[in-house]
Amino acid sequence: MSEEEKLLKEAKKLPWEDRLLHKNWKVRNEANIDLAAICDSISDPKDPRLREFGPFFKKTVADSNAPVQEKALDALIAFLRAADADAGRYAKEVCDAIVAKCLTGRPKTVEKAQAAFMLWVELEAVDVFLDAMEKAIKNKVAKAVVPAVDVMFQSLSEFGAKVVPPKRILKMLPELFDHQDQNVRACSKGLTLELCRWIGKDPVKSILFEKMRDTMKKELEAELVNVTGTAKPSRKIRSEQDKEPEPEAASEAAGPGPTEDSAADAPQEIDEYELVDPVDILTPLEKSGFWDGVRIAPGDFTEVSRTLKKLITDVNIAVAVEAIQAIGNLARGLRTHFAGSSRSLLPVLLEKLKEKKPASTESLTQTLQAMHKSGCLNIADIVEDVKVAVKNKVPLVRSLTLNWVTYCIETSNKAVVLKVHKDYVPICMECLNDGTPEVRDAAFSALAAVAKLVGMRPLERSLEKLDDVRRKKLSEMIGSSGNAVPAGTNTAAVQSSSGNASSMESSGTFVRRSAASMLSGKRPAPSAPSSKKGASTKTGGSKKGEGTTQSKPLRDIESEDVEPAEMSLEEIESRLDSLIQAEAISQLKSAVWKERLEAIGMLKQQVENIQNPDQSVEILIRLLCALPGWNEKNVQVQQQVLEVITYIASTANKFPKKCVVLCLLGTSERVADIKTRAHAMKCLTTFAEAVGTGFIFDRLYKIMKEHKNPKVLSEGILWMVSAIEDFGISHLKLKDLIDFCKETGLQSSAAATRNATIKLIGALHRFVGPDIKAFLADVKPALLSALDSEYEKNPFEGAAAVTRKTVKESDSTSAMSTGGVDGLPREDISGKITPTLLKNLESPDWKVRLESIEAVNKIIEEANKRIQPNGTAELLGALRGRLYDSNKNLIMATLTTIGGVASAMGPSIEKAGKGILSDVLKCLGDNKKHMRECTLAALDSWLAAVHLDKMVPYIAGALIDSKLGAEGRKDLFDWLGKQLSGLSDFADAVQLLKPAATAMTDKSADVRKAAEACFAEILRVSGQETVTKNLRDVQGPALAIVLDRMKSHVPVQESYESTKATSLGSSKTSTKAGRSASHGLSKPGSRAISSRAIASKGTKSDLMLSVQDIAVQSQALLSVKDSVKEDRERMVVRRFKFEELRIEQIQDLEALPSIMKEVIEVLDILLRWFVLRFCESNTTCLLKVLEFLPELFNRLRDEGYSLTESEAAIFLPCLIEKSGHNIEKVREKMRELMKQIVHTYSAAKTFPYILEGLRSKNNRTRIECVDLVGYLIDHHGAEISGQLKSLQTVASLTAERDGEIRKAALNTLATGYKLLGMSDVAEQSGEVSRSISGSVFARDNYSHPEVHMDRHMMVRASAPTDWNEALDIISFGSPEQSVEGMKVVCHELNQATNDLDGSAMDDIVKDADRLVSCLADKVAKTFDFSLTGASSRSCKYVLNTLMQTFQNKQLAHAVKEGTLDRLITELLLWLLDERVPRMDDGSQLLKALNVLMLKILDNADRTSSFVVLINLLRPLDATRWPSPAANETVAMRNQKFSDLVVKCLIKLTKVLQSTIYDVDLDHILQSIHIYLQELGMEEIRRRAGIDDKPLRMVKTVLHELVKLRGTAIKGHLSMVPIDMEPQPIILAYIDLNLQTLAAAKMLTPSVPMGQPHWGDSTANSPSAATHSADAQLKQELAAIFKKIGDKQTCTIGLYELYRITQLYPKVDIFSQLQNASEAFRNYIRDGLAQSINSKPEPTSFSLPPSYADADRAVNPMRGPISDNSFAEQMNERFPGGAGLVDAVTSGTLDAIRERMKTIQLAAAASGNPDLGNRAALYMNGSGAHGQMQNPLDQTNVENAGQTGVLPMDEKALSGLQARMERLKSGTMEPF
Repeated sequence: MSEEEKLLKEAKKLPWEDRLLHKNWKVRNEANIDLAAICDSISDPKDPRLREFGPFFKKTVADSNAPVQEKALDALIAFLRAADADAGRYAKEVCDAIVAKCLTGRPKTVEKAQAAFMLWVELEAVDVFLDAMEKAIKNKVAKAVVPAVDVMFQSLSEFGAKVVPPKRILKMLPELFDHQDQNVRACSKGLTLELCRWIGKDPVKSILFEKMRDTMKKELEAELVNVTGTAKPSRKIRSEQDKEPEPEAASEAAGPGPTEDSAADAPQEIDEYELVDPVDILTPLEKSGFWDGVRIAPGDFTEVSRTLKKLITDVNIAVAVEAIQAIGNLARGLRTHFAGSSRSLLPVLLEKLKEKKPASTESLTQTLQAMHKSGCLNIADIVEDVKVAVKNKVPLVRSLTLNWVTYCIETSNKAVVLKVHKDYVPICMECLNDGTPEVRDAAFSALAAVAKLVGMRPLERSLEKLDDVRRKKLSEMIGSSGNAVPAGTNTAAVQSSSGNASSMESSGTFVRRSAASMLSGKRPAPSAPSSKKGASTKTGGSKKGEGTTQSKPLRDIESEDVEPAEMSLEEIESRLDSLIQAEAISQLKSAVWKERLEAIGMLKQQVENIQNPDQSVEILIRLLCALPGWNEKNVQVQQQVLEVITYIASTANKFPKKCVVLCLLGTSERVADIKTRAHAMKCLTTFAEAVGTGFIFDRLYKIMKEHKNPKVLSEGILWMVSAIEDFGISHLKLKDLIDFCKETGLQSSAAATRNATIKLIGALHRFVGPDIKAFLADVKPALLSALDSEYEKNPFEGAAAVTRKTVKESDSTSAMSTGGVDGLPREDISGKITPTLLKNLESPDWKVRLESIEAVNKIIEEANKRIQPNGTAELLGALRGRLYDSNKNLIMATLTTIGGVASAMGPSIEKAGKGILSDVLKCLGDNKKHMRECTLAALDSWLAAVHLDKMVPYIAGALIDSKLGAEGRKDLFDWLGKQLSGLSDFADAVQLLKPAATAMTDKSADVRKAAEACFAEILRVSGQETVTKNLRDVQGPALAIVLDRMKSHVPVQESYESTKATSLGSSKTSTKAGRSASHGLSKPGSRAISSRAIASKGTKSDLMLSVQDIAVQSQALLSVKDSVKEDRERMVVRRFKFEELRIEQIQDLEALPSIMKEVIEVLDILLRWFVLRFCESNTTCLLKVLEFLPELFNRLRDEGYSLTESEAAIFLPCLIEKSGHNIEKVREKMRELMKQIVHTYSAAKTFPYILEGLRSKNNRTRIECVDLVGYLIDHHGAEISGQLKSLQTVASLTAERDGEIRKAALNTLATGYKLLGMSDVAEQSGEVSRSISGSVFARDNYSHPEVHMDRHMMVRASAPTDWNEALDIISFGSPEQSVEGMKVVCHELNQATNDLDGSAMDDIVKDADRLVSCLADKVAKTFDFSLTGASSRSCKYVLNTLMQTFQNKQLAHAVKEGTLDRLITELLLWLLDERVPRMDDGSQLLKALNVLMLKILDNADRTSSFVVLINLLRPLDATRWPSPAANETVAMRNQKFSDLVVKCLIKLTKVLQSTIYDVDLDHILQSIHIYLQELGMEEIRRRAGIDDKPLRMVKTVLHELVKLRGTAIKGHLSMVPIDMEPQPIILAYIDLNLQTLAAAKMLTPSVPMGQPHWGDSTANSPSAATHSADAQLKQELAAIFKKIGDKQTCTIGLYELYRITQLYPKVDIFSQLQNASEAFRNYIRDGLAQSINSKPEPTSFSLPPSYADADRAVNPMRGPISDNSFAEQMNERFPGGAGLVDAVTSGTLDAIRERMKTIQLAAAASGNPDLGNRAALYMNGSGAHGQMQNPLDQTNVENAGQTGVLPMDEKALSGLQARMERLKSGTMEPF
């Protein structure tokens, strides 16, 4: 270890003072570093170590070693950050030391010294700081004065004039103005300008200008022009930071009218009176006269006042005027010290108003106003004097007095006017009847001033006394005065909203600011946006944009110079020094562009080699702007210049905004040039990344508006679109941007500009949401429709919208709300809330009240659903009264309105609507479900405006309110659980603990369940520790339940992220745990504690104590004391009284098997309790009991205990009767339980109870008992052999009408036959009919009764009680059992359909998807069940229920896509199943399946239907088929299935023209894209060769979509990745369709939408339709020749060429083949010859060959036919309507009729049997009359020589399109 290291190590052991003053500088340096680290670690400002460290700094900051001095300043800064105001005791000595030693040091030292001074100011040592500054500015070294002035400037700028008194700074400035150093003078001028921002220009001028030279005056006068707005502190002193309230939203304080809140937040106005020293005027009064405009020292002015009072009435008017002015000067100078004299002078002054001389009147008015403004007179003190004056006989006195009163009211505080308005309103109302017009007008003005300050309510009664004319005039004046707002109100309000910024830099890096930056436009941006825009200036040949003021950031940052000063080229070159070689600069000046290009390349290399470019950024940019400059004509040079600028902007750590200003105009012009556009846009994006998009946008607005080149505007807007997508809108002023779009972009005559603006607004919609629509409602309808389309492409994402780039510069974040929603303006509606409206809300006529509520809704709509809180308190009070209206409909309307007001007002609703939320919550107590839903909707709106923590106190109070009712509490708990589930941490939820715990003991099961779910969420978001601390408020049974839930919550909480555990799930978990624990307790004597008294592992000690207290206080679960079981057995059985059921009681019982002695002692009581549970309708509880009982009987069996007769008599009758429960799961559990009981109560004793059950009225019970008889015969035959005579009862059941009972009885008799023999059974069962006996004993499957357990799935269920139970039975019951559930569903559907109100249908719509999902699953089960030989009754019911569901379009549309997929697949599979016709009523089932399928296609969501059917064109998995293939391969079955799907698609495609706007084209195109991409081009070519029908159908659908939408189809590819490589296949087909359709003039006209572009630009907009006929033909021939040259499409190409020769016989096609080879031309000749010989069917020119029909593969003789004829062939193959394609009737075209007859004759002549699917879908009217068409397909083979079809018109369409056109004009006859 070296000596130095030893020294440092030893020094660390020394006391702090010795270390800090050590002679070795390294020791001192280490000591300061350690001291700073310790201070940084101190969090308590009262830490005693801080007092120890305080005295050290006066010496350490004066260290002679510069590095040590810097470390000492670091330690001082850390000390000041940790300390509080108590550290001010050391301020004087430390500040003096800093002034003496630090201000002349290194720049870093000076900066840290300034940071220390700022922290002293923050710690309220302002006076010491200013004392030190007074010493600093007297320093002879100018280098020390400048930092002192700068730190005064910065302290004033950040803390404001309230903390830093301007008065002392004003005293220092005069000597600085004459300083010899120009930097000091510049800083002093900047400090003066900053003072102007805080105290105003006039006080500064009056105090300072007389003390400075004329030159300085002129300079300051020029600079004062640029000082605008008012300042707002951006940093607070430490004491204010500690008690700083939550920042309120901007909208709360904004708006006209000075409110109390805004007044409190607005910066305090500095009065010039406080800035000057008082002057004694009494002593020299006799010599010098009066002193005007000064602060007068207080004294006894009684004699002066008395003399002036006499002079007021002097005959000489000049003397009187001077006396009046002297009184005004005294009032201004003395203020409140002149109050006594003012009271005595007022009556004389008012009386003097009768003088008509203008000089007298003016002086009197000014003096009276000065007396009130200076505080000499209060409006409350002058009432009596005003009353006397308004009764003066001179009208002038009355009118001027009222004018003065108006002034006093307008300048008074609202609170003062509220106190005195009752005195002044009657005075004014009386003056309204005055005979002089001036007096009446003055009275009107006074009343309007009162209304403006305190609202209309004080004037309501008075207005009723006025006639209509005066009332109207007063209302107009009040309305106009409401808009007249004092100039500074809005600014101050906005500042108060944006400025609650604490001193963030106190814990961060200090940013040094210079006072000189205020000069030459270098002023800090005001905190509120200015409405005036600075004029553009010119520099060095470059035109700069407008100088918009920027919002002041929330943080304490440096104010940047944004306006560049002029600089000559010589100065630029001189400042470059050695950065750039002189050779490069000289070549940049060359007239030869190649030399300039080479020079810019050299320059780029040199710039890249600069190590620290930050210091030279501005000079490099200035160089590029000058050489080669923005007037450069060569494109390559321009591109290189832009690249260099982009590189500089991207690599610089801080890119100055003035550089952006220098480049912006030239860059925007380069954007307009297509050759430099990419480089310029990249450059702009780099600028935005460097300085923020807000600055760039503000500058671009004016540049784009004023530029003559329209491309600058359109392309600039397109860059804005990309900028918003990259950076978001957090840096933008949305109001300015929207105004620019409306006033400039959308109003442009250039279509490109309008389209770009639409895209810009669409990009805004993605971040702002639908609120933006309200601001664009007044644009043209055509633009609105285009905007709506753009909104669809850019759906609202809000906070979820992801930006791709961020802004580097920290100060670019403007005071805008994130997400942009609150950046939109809010409107003040206080003027529209008139007294008439408020009065009508309380009208006795309900219609008037309803109209008033609707009027409020209209006001909110007109305000774009964004309002300010001003004036809404009275409105909300009136709406609160309507919440107790006698008309329920009005209450619901009011709830909707309150929700709308909350949404429109935003966070301000919390203050404006205090108390109304509790009234809203009371509406949950209503019995009507609709009322409660309206209330919950209002709560949702309220929650969207304010956070949940603001609502919790009201909700907690409402939950305790007994008037709320069970349903209301349940709904509120459900709502709370839903809201809490979306939160991860919410400490305020603990306030809901007590209401939730109390509700968990509620009598209503629904309330308990909802409360438990809510409690689980409370426990999750609050944390177990917080809940445990607040358990003191919970007492009694609720506490036990809470503790139990907390125990069960522990394991669940860990896995919450993956699975949310509901309260029911928790109880199940605990139940299973209890059961598993009980199995481990083998000792009967071991005792288990109830789960209610078991604390979870790891809980805290206080929780354990609470559990022990409960265990001591609560009664034992089983009390066997004084229990005499024998006495109870001798008692007459009576109904025991038990408390109402609790599920947790059954959970507690799970511990009972471990205490069997106690259980056996009270077993009879337990069994009675279980009987009561059986008799209740609580299924959850019943299942719990049935889970527990098997364990109980197992333990009884292990104990060797047998039930007594009394216990059996208690339990068995009820168990047997309830064994026929309507839920299969319950029946199974009871069945197993009965088999267990046989072991604890002998079979012989149990048998009579079972036989008694055979007499039950419940068929299911009888069936269960018959099965039990068979079970006992099979397993305990020997025991019951003496009781087999009872088989007569079983045999009698074989004659029952119910088939299931008969089957059960026969199975039991078969079992008896197997075991006992035929003779014994016949002997015991009596005479059974021969037919029955034969049927019994002919069976082969009677070997074991459990072979027939499937029969239990066929038992009919009794009608369920409600909708949910019916759905459960459909889902989980057997096919026959589910029939009862379907009956209930059909009944509910009928009722809902006939319900005029529609509320019932709304409830069912919510469950529509669940219902269809259940029925879809049930289809396969019912058909499989019927195929086993059972009745097809369940199949008919399930199809009928589905039919009834899909008959309602509302229900059909609610079915989701996945459910629809499963249902359609299932129905089509059963249509194709060959076993269905062999079923019972198989033909009717086929009809029903056909009709149901058609109904689904008609009413289901069209988009979902298309997507599902396109997806089903893929081959099905073999496992999906209901039965294994018999004689068919999987491929054959899939082919049939695809054919059926194709027919469905044809059905949908036929009506696509009328439904094109009802479908989501984006989704359909996505499904087509996925289908084609999965096939791939190779597979598509292969399938085209074999004529694959699914592929052809997909192309047909795409073709129809393209035909109907035209080029607009490209606007619906939002879900197709069009930029992928290689391009999606669908794009090629769309382009091909567009070209072909355009050539055939078949495109449907459509307005082009902003479709995306791909590929070549000529392909994007097919122009064939606009060319001449020759050009079209050439284009078509070129495409055909290309097909002929391809091996895959050569045949199709030859056929199309042949058709061209038929349509255009005069065209010489070989003239187009001059450049082709001879072999190719010969090939075409031969192909055409073959086509002529084959005589193909003449038809019209067709679509692309990809749509050609497949029948060529079926019958080669027929030859090629028209494309797209697949749909037509489907109809031809299924005549008579037996398919999804409609039967066609009564055609109108002779050619079509003739052709159809020919086809029919050809099909009949062929006699070909079924070629298609047997299961063609049933269609149209024939199904309705019960006539099933023959499903066999007929052949469609035609002989070419027998066609006889007339030639069609040249413009006839091909394939499916031709058929659809024919269907439009008329239908065809069946054939």
